[in-house]
Amino acid sequence: MIAKQLSIFLENNTGRLTEVTEVLAKEGINLSALCIAENADFGILRGIVSDPEKAYNVLKENHFAVNVTDVIGINCPNVPGALAKVLNYLSESGVFIEYMYSFANNNSANVIIRPSNLEKCIQVLTAKKVDLLAASDLYKL
Repeated sequence: MIAKQLSIFLENNTGRLTEVTEVLAKEGINLSALCIAENADFGILRGIVSDPEKAYNVLKENHFAVNVTDVIGINCPNVPGALAKVLNYLSESGVFIEYMYSFANNNSANVIIRPSNLEKCIQVLTAKKVDLLAASDLYKL
């Protein structure tokens, strides 16, 4: 249920994103989900990879600033209102979402959530029978 996500800090320079993807590709690591947030000076690439530990190590070896964060993956129908329903469960229970990103594939959507309280988030979603994704499944997407 709890997956490891990489957060990679990148200077806002042409080619830095390319360098990350090349390092991962060279090591046979697949980047299956990602989002990029940026400000004037740097960006943060958050992503799910096929081998988080190996990715962390090779990125560090290549002088990237990288952290590992625990996140939760869910699967919900790719229809209007499905995500709102899940988020309502969490907000009613006082679980704050720090950030999230998603990717849809036909009739389902996979959502990566960074909640303020991992354990409570899992308890709420389990009680509401939300489809939680195993970390091993996320790493294989």
